[in-house]
Amino acid sequence: MTDFLLLAFVFLVAGVFSVPIATRLGLGSVLGYLIAGIVISPVLALLHVDVLSIQHFAEFGVVMMLFLVGLELEPKLLWQMRARLLGLGGAQVTGTALVVMLVAMALGQPWTVSLAIGLVLSLSSTAIVLQTLNEKGLMKSDGGQSSFSVLLFQDIAVIPMLALIPLLALPELVEIQQAATAGHGADDAGHGMTISLVAGLNGWQTMLVTLAAVAAVIGVGSYLTRPLFRFIAGSQLRELFTATALLMVVGIALLMSLVGLSPALGTFLAGVVLANSEYRHELESDIDPFKGLLLGVFFMSVGAGINFGLLADNLLLIVALTLGLMIAKAAVLYILAMVFKLRGTDRWLFALGLAQAGEFGFVLLSFTVANAVIPAAVADQLLLVVALSMLLTPALFILYDRVIAPKYIEAEGREADAIDEENHIIIAGRGRIGGVIERMLRAAGYTSTVIDYNSRRIEILGRFGAKTYYGDATRPDLLHAAGVANAKLFVIAIDDREQITQLTRYLIQNYPKLHVMARAVDRDHVYDLYLAGCRDIVRETYDSSIRMGRSAYEALGIKKEHAQAMASAYDRVDRATLVEVATAYDPNIPLEENQAYIDKVRAVMEPWQVELRREMDEIRSSE
Repeated sequence: MTDFLLLAFVFLVAGVFSVPIATRLGLGSVLGYLIAGIVISPVLALLHVDVLSIQHFAEFGVVMMLFLVGLELEPKLLWQMRARLLGLGGAQVTGTALVVMLVAMALGQPWTVSLAIGLVLSLSSTAIVLQTLNEKGLMKSDGGQSSFSVLLFQDIAVIPMLALIPLLALPELVEIQQAATAGHGADDAGHGMTISLVAGLNGWQTMLVTLAAVAAVIGVGSYLTRPLFRFIAGSQLRELFTATALLMVVGIALLMSLVGLSPALGTFLAGVVLANSEYRHELESDIDPFKGLLLGVFFMSVGAGINFGLLADNLLLIVALTLGLMIAKAAVLYILAMVFKLRGTDRWLFALGLAQAGEFGFVLLSFTVANAVIPAAVADQLLLVVALSMLLTPALFILYDRVIAPKYIEAEGREADAIDEENHIIIAGRGRIGGVIERMLRAAGYTSTVIDYNSRRIEILGRFGAKTYYGDATRPDLLHAAGVANAKLFVIAIDDREQITQLTRYLIQNYPKLHVMARAVDRDHVYDLYLAGCRDIVRETYDSSIRMGRSAYEALGIKKEHAQAMASAYDRVDRATLVEVATAYDPNIPLEENQAYIDKVRAVMEPWQVELRREMDEIRSSE
C-alpha cells in the first residue's frame, strides 16, 4: 500500500506542478506531462518501477478519448465537413504515409515496416494543435478549420490502422515473440490467464464471433443505453451515473479484447451510436475527468520511458529524422493547402501546425511492437522522434506568429485604401457589431465610412456589395483622410480592448466636438473608457443579457409589459451605479486589491438594491 501511495504521489506532484507551468509558457498540457515524466524518470528508476506496465494501464485513457471522439461525431456535423474531412484529411494521411514509407524503404526497411512507420507518423497531435489554435484565437480561421478537419479524420483513421497493422507482422519477429512467450509460459501461468472468445476457432468462426460482438455494441448503444440510463437517473445519485458510464466503456473495451479487436474500436463505435443521445453531454462530463487523468499518466509514463541513453548515442540521427519528418509533413500539408485553395497565412498555419507527430503515435508504436510489426529497436528510435517533434511544435507556432505571418501579410497585404468620400459617420471595425450598426444606419438613409483591417472579411463583404475601406483605424493619418475632423459620429466597434481604449482617448483629446460611441468588452472596460472621456459606452453583451432577463421574467408568469418595466428598472439602476462607482476605479490597481473601489461598490449598491427591490415589488403588485 505504501509503495502505491508513494508512486501516486510522485505522479500527482509532477503533473500538478509541471503542467500549469508548461501551459503558461505556451507549451501545452501534453508537453507538460511529457516533461513531468522526464523529470521523474530518475525517481521511478530509483524505485524500480515498471514504467511499461503503468503505460499499458494508462492507455485506457486513449480508449476513453476515442469514446469521446465518437460522441462528437454527429451525422450532420460529418456531412457538413465531408469535403475537407474526407478529401483534405484522407489526402493528408495517405500522402504523408506514402512519403514516409518511401523514405523508410530508402533507408533499408522492409515495405511492411515502412508502411507501418508511415501510418504511425502520418498522425498529428490533436491535443497540442487544438489547444494552441484555441489559445491564439485561430480556430475559426480557414487554416484552423482545415486543421480541425484533418485532426478529426486522423482520429477516425486510427481505427482502421489498428485493424491493418497486425496484418503487417514480420514472420521472424512473430517467431521471436512466440519463443519468448513459451519461455515465460510457466511464469505467466502462475500469475493469471488470458481469456479469449475466439481461441481455437477457425477463420470463419472467428469472423462470425467478431461481427456478433460489433453488432452487440451497436445494438446495446442504440436500444439499451437509454432505458438503462433513464433507470439509473431515477436514483438521482450522480456517482451511480458515473459508475454506469464507466461500466459501459469498460464493458465494451473488455468485449472487444475478448474477440481480439482493439478496445478503442468498440468504444469509438459506441460513442458514434450515442452521439445523438440525450445523455451524451452527461456521458462526456462523467468520462472526461477519468480520460484526462489517465492520459496525463500515460504521457508522463511516455516521458519517463524515453531512452536517454539511446538519444545520446544516436543524437544526430534522431534529430535528423525528427527534422526530416517535420519538413516532409509540412511540405505535404502545404501542397494540399494549395490544392484545396487555402490562402495567405491560413496556408502556413495549416502546414506548420500539423507538421509534428501525434500522441496516438505512442500508442501505435507500442501496438506495432506487440504485434511483431516493427522491431523494438526501431520503435525506440521512432518514439524519440515522436516526442521530439511534439516538443518542437511550440517553436513552429512561434515561427508562424513572429516571422512568417508578419512577412506574409506585408508581402500579400496592401496599403491602406485611399478614402475617396467624406461622411459625417465613421465606423471602425465591420465585424459582428460594426456590421449591424452600419446596416441599421444605411436602412435609415445614412451613409457611413467603414474602416476594417481584415482584408479577407473586406473581400467577402465586397462580393455582397458592401463597401469597406482597408486600413488600421487607429492610425491618425488614416483618420484624417477619412474626414474625422468634420465627422459628427465615430463608432468604435473593433475587437481589441486596448486598441478601443487608445482610439477613444485619442479621439476625445483631439476632436472634442466629435460624438464618440465606444464598444466595451466588459464592465471594467467601461471604467477605462469612462476615464478616457467617453460618455457613450455600450457593453457588447449587456443589452442581450437584459433581454434574456426580461424573457426569464415572462417565463415565470409575469406579464410582458410588467417584465419590460422590471427590466427597464434594473437597467436604469445598473447604469446609475456604474457612473457612481466609476470615480473609485483605478486602472493601475487590480479590482480585487482596490479596497477603495470595493468599499465604494458596497456603499453604493446596498441602498440601490433596496430601492430596486421596492420598485420591482410595486411593478409586480400592480398585476
